[in-house]
Amino acid sequence: MKRKDFLSTLLPLGAVLAASASTKNVVIESSKIPPYLKKGDTIGISSPAGYITLQEIEPAILKLKEWGFNIKIGTTIGKRDFTFGGTDAERLADFQQMLDDEKVSCILCARGGYGFIRIIDSLHFKKFTKKPKWIIGFSDITVLHSHLNANFGIASIHSKMCNSFPDDWAKADDVQKESIESIKKCLVGEKMKYTITPNAKNKIGIAYGELVGGNLKTIESLSGSKSDIDTTGKILFVEDTGEYLYSLDRMFWNLKRSGKLNKLSALLIGGFKIKKDDVGEEFGKSIEEIVLEKVAAYNYPVCFDFAVGHQKNNFALKCGVQHKLSVHLNECMLIEVK
Repeated sequence: MKRKDFLSTLLPLGAVLAASASTKNVVIESSKIPPYLKKGDTIGISSPAGYITLQEIEPAILKLKEWGFNIKIGTTIGKRDFTFGGTDAERLADFQQMLDDEKVSCILCARGGYGFIRIIDSLHFKKFTKKPKWIIGFSDITVLHSHLNANFGIASIHSKMCNSFPDDWAKADDVQKESIESIKKCLVGEKMKYTITPNAKNKIGIAYGELVGGNLKTIESLSGSKSDIDTTGKILFVEDTGEYLYSLDRMFWNLKRSGKLNKLSALLIGGFKIKKDDVGEEFGKSIEEIVLEKVAAYNYPVCFDFAVGHQKNNFALKCGVQHKLSVHLNECMLIEVK
């Protein structure tokens, strides 16, 4: 997607939404929004999933400091236990410390991979729920976004992580820069507005609702667990990478059969890096055809080609925050609202 097709604009900060209930068994009316950051606040960096080195996160540290924030580097940075950023116990301890540290205003996950599901049930959110802070990440961090929304109604930021910051900012292209800068805009409280190039397969309409979602495979894996999100009346966005079309078809059937599609306000389809079918085993449907088959009975808008996912144009989104989606023939827009 070209730069001119997907830009975030700066709008005045609106009123903070009302606090929600703190358990999944209570209907969550509106998410609690953590305090926005100001210069001098501290961002903690932790790696609750895959391993990463200090050298690999240095470009992110430099940019965050340039934005005026202080940095606290977690004990998992540089640790490795096979594919993980330390053992389960080490990753749990580091993330728990970040959650509880009142001097840390925001937690930026260093990278995704796999691993958050192994520690989510051992984390304690008592202090965090009393004084929420922004948590940033995507891919495997969908586990946490979903858990926070389902159980505590606390907003979070779905966006690129440390391993996506360019090594040389001067050599980065405009889309890379804008997607990284969108993280800052979210953190300091600017209302987000995104314009998406229309896809001929879109379903036209206008919708309002909390924005929820993330990695499709991860959402599927959370089905039936205490981290499973309720999508009723919400705008759901999904993305994925490295999957065959038949596997994606199965995931969307899971969304449909588990009731996640029937009471949506709207559906956003992000980036999907699809594995090429084996010769003689072609699935025969595109991602658009897969999706439209599952939502044929519903009247809400559906927007394809949204700039979120395992790709360069992966822009920051405030999960749990109210948005308006407008899908028209010549223009599509997602706008954060009160």
